[in-house]
Amino acid sequence: MTAPVEVQAERHGEPPRHASPLLNRRGAVRAAGPDDGVAWHYGDPTAEQRALSRGGAVVDQSYLGVVTVSGPDRLSWLNSITSQELTALPPRTSTELLVLSPQGHIEHAAGVVDDGETTWLLTETPIALAAWLNRMKFMLRVEIADVTDDWAAIGEPVDAEGEPDEPVTWRDPWPTTAEGGTRYGPADDEHPGADRDWRLVLVPRDQLVDQVKAREAAGWPLVGTWASEAMRVEAWRPRASHEVDHRTIPHELDWLRTAVHLHKGCYRGQETVARVHNLGRPPRRLVMLHLDGSGHVLPEVGAQVYDVVRTDTSQEPGRAVGLVTSVARHHELGPVALAVVKRSTPGDAELVVDSDGGAVAVNQETIVPGEGVSTDRPAPRGPVARGLGQHPML
Repeated sequence: MTAPVEVQAERHGEPPRHASPLLNRRGAVRAAGPDDGVAWHYGDPTAEQRALSRGGAVVDQSYLGVVTVSGPDRLSWLNSITSQELTALPPRTSTELLVLSPQGHIEHAAGVVDDGETTWLLTETPIALAAWLNRMKFMLRVEIADVTDDWAAIGEPVDAEGEPDEPVTWRDPWPTTAEGGTRYGPADDEHPGADRDWRLVLVPRDQLVDQVKAREAAGWPLVGTWASEAMRVEAWRPRASHEVDHRTIPHELDWLRTAVHLHKGCYRGQETVARVHNLGRPPRRLVMLHLDGSGHVLPEVGAQVYDVVRTDTSQEPGRAVGLVTSVARHHELGPVALAVVKRSTPGDAELVVDSDGGAVAVNQETIVPGEGVSTDRPAPRGPVARGLGQHPML
């Protein structure tokens, strides 16, 4: 196998601050990595997935962080420094935002919902996000707090915003293309994520067990992140702690659907967002991988993806073209993964994934097409457009 062309970059996430009391449940197996602190499953992951896919289960998501922003300037201020249009966000209406570097790389991602007095941000990087927001507030009338120690998230397969008499609730907008957004992948109603209903309900952390028991009393079993992650991978839903590394731009993950407004005012990283959308092509692209499960071995997150070199007598892994970012065992699809590969990798290329048990054959399913053109990319304007970005003497 040829030497890797790139090494796994550190993923976006922070160590867990709490071990869920639900880990005391009989059969609970603790999750690892970004989900550490909650249960991976409770003894029967296949049955748990089926319950979640039927729309009747509850998932402990208390590893997530929660940051609040209060004050009269909160929405206009967040609008000015993030990728999302928030100035007219109605109460109890969910969206999501990205914090980008000056070069347009993703630094933070957060689900957003405002209750009329406070904006709630659900994120996997609460400490770093709160610290960055505090550095950016200057003299504005905003107050930022990391309230992860006080609030826990519960996941539900429900397609509904929170009502005024309900707790703060974030409904996942994926994959519906928001106003001001665009898409590289399929139309909303043809997207595999269209069938995934998902929301996060915030409850006081000291009431987490009671809130879960109330849902169990209504007939919903408690299931682990094995189930919720399998549903996420099936829906092609990017997650910052998995799909994002130090050079990820949102176009590569089709995240302009729900997290980026292309027609709002200036914000950090906007120049890269506009340039790649209007003129360039994302240098990498997200793909879905269907893994050969005959060997009963799953690759690790960060495993290299290789193209296949065929000869008259054999086939061998060739050059490294990308990295596995998420892996799951789906109760219907079998072993599946998300991976980020070079844009130049053909959509019909034969690929294999590096694994301790040897190379695992995969079939790739296109999420972001290789041509890297969004549905509303401006049409070229003849010779003027072709000359953009070139030195006048070349």
